[in-house]
Amino acid sequence: MADPFPPFEAVASVLVDVAMGRRPADLVVRNARWVNVHSGEIIPGTDIAVAAGRFAYCGPDASHTIGEATTVVDAAGRYVVPGLCDAHMHVESSMVTVTEFCRAVIPHGTTSMFIDPHEIANVLGLPGVRLMHDEALAQPVNVWVQMPSCVPSAPGLEEGGAVLGPEDVAEAMGWPGIIGLGEVMNFPGVAANDPTMVGEIAATRRAGRTVGGHYASPDLGRAFHGYVAGGPEDDHEGTRMEDAVARVRQGMKAMLRLGSAWYDVATQVRAITELCLDSRHFILCTDDCHSGTLVRDGHMDRAVRHAIGRGLKPITAIQMATINTAEHFKLEREIGSVTPGRRADFLIVSDLAELKIDTVYGRGIRLASAGRLEADMPSYAYPASATDTVRLGRALVADDFRVKAPAGAGATVPARVIGVVENQAPTRALTAHVPVEDGVALADPAADICRIALVERHRGSGDVVNGFVSGFGYRGSCAMASTVAHDCHHMIVVGTSDEDMALAANRLGEVGGGVVFFADGEERALIEMPIAGLMSNERAEIVAAKADRLIAAMKEAGCTLNNAYMQHSLLALAVIPSLRISDKGIVDVDRFELVDLFV
Repeated sequence: MADPFPPFEAVASVLVDVAMGRRPADLVVRNARWVNVHSGEIIPGTDIAVAAGRFAYCGPDASHTIGEATTVVDAAGRYVVPGLCDAHMHVESSMVTVTEFCRAVIPHGTTSMFIDPHEIANVLGLPGVRLMHDEALAQPVNVWVQMPSCVPSAPGLEEGGAVLGPEDVAEAMGWPGIIGLGEVMNFPGVAANDPTMVGEIAATRRAGRTVGGHYASPDLGRAFHGYVAGGPEDDHEGTRMEDAVARVRQGMKAMLRLGSAWYDVATQVRAITELCLDSRHFILCTDDCHSGTLVRDGHMDRAVRHAIGRGLKPITAIQMATINTAEHFKLEREIGSVTPGRRADFLIVSDLAELKIDTVYGRGIRLASAGRLEADMPSYAYPASATDTVRLGRALVADDFRVKAPAGAGATVPARVIGVVENQAPTRALTAHVPVEDGVALADPAADICRIALVERHRGSGDVVNGFVSGFGYRGSCAMASTVAHDCHHMIVVGTSDEDMALAANRLGEVGGGVVFFADGEERALIEMPIAGLMSNERAEIVAAKADRLIAAMKEAGCTLNNAYMQHSLLALAVIPSLRISDKGIVDVDRFELVDLFV
């Protein structure tokens, strides 16, 4: 499937004729304040002419481009801002499809997205990537795809539903919507010259595409330098100012993320506001937002407002969400600015500091106004092969979620505990004495220690790996299960009750995946996600309402974490420190090795 939008060279003569007054424009916006991200200026009294979905003229008077059929819009002194770009995100984390994601974010001014579908890749392999790639090309805005690089994300420490390698990357580089290689999460593999990582990066560079990075360690010593030398060109895993500084100094782009649960902008933006580093090498992204955040709070507009609130000039924050992103992906001649030849993706904004978006245009077509979508976006049909992916192999019982204590254990036993860190992706590696009763190691809600289990769901083996987690604050008898478990996407179950954990796991087997919460033996919330066990086929606002019920149920059970579902979904992500769970056991990510549950 080819991108339906015509290339510049096919319409260049039209743009020249419009700029010269020999041909009328399709659309002219008059009397605007032009937010020019190239020069860093805001230029009043500007007219903007659009033809063939691209900007043809940007200057003081476009009257010569207006014909009888030209649509004329009076900006009345409002700002014309480039459409916003999300430089790194995973659509699957929003719980909805690419189409529904676009429906949700277009009214918030996002007109370009760079998505890494490594969630569906870990379930369905290369065919899953192709499904999302083809859906992306059907959108009225720009959705470019980064080919997933780490499937599985942590070889030897986990086994997911698929395996991809250099030959798959080389094949995907020929697809029309592929823009580069997705985040290279196996940072020890890059530093060790792992053949798979070397081969995938080489295939991407040969294709002239961008290599995405993911260096999740706080160690900025030799391992970091080895990783940078291996080819990754950006990184979004920084949480400290020194992380951003280190990336930029080594020639990488520092991607600062504000998602539903990750708040990494405030600390790192100080590299610009305090150290005066060049803002051209900093990029804003979300990585990721679930549907509730998108519907209620926004998307990249939220990230830009947040950055402005942390001391950036409005135009600097806008540059970090437009031209900086475009240049990084070698698309500065296509997107990222309101200048001739570029795709006519722009916003009419009445308040720049608050980024109050009145109207959104994509490729010269009005897509949203006053916060409401106007574009006609039919749903995209996924095949049956994408909706039969939760295979438990058997009905699970409470005994599957009980952990046998070591022989000779007394009233308590020391165990490794995954410690959730609020608003951050990394976890802490904790040790706690958990109670033992009748030879079984138990959860300890009074000490904020729950049980965690990973249920294998790709091959129907019936295997369950158990451990402990802290930070959710659950009280009483409850459990939450999710088939969204970055990046292996087995099933994660967290709870205080073995019985509720079994009920929750079996329920997801019945509905084909999603998220469910049980308390006192009763189902309190359910979000069905039948597409690969990762995405709903319902509208974003419906999914958001179900997510609200999920959050309410979690709070009623004692959870006070911000966006605890997002934290839950990362507990199996064996490439971000410090402690995780996988289908092979407990993973010490700092050392990239499996460790015993009991100390």
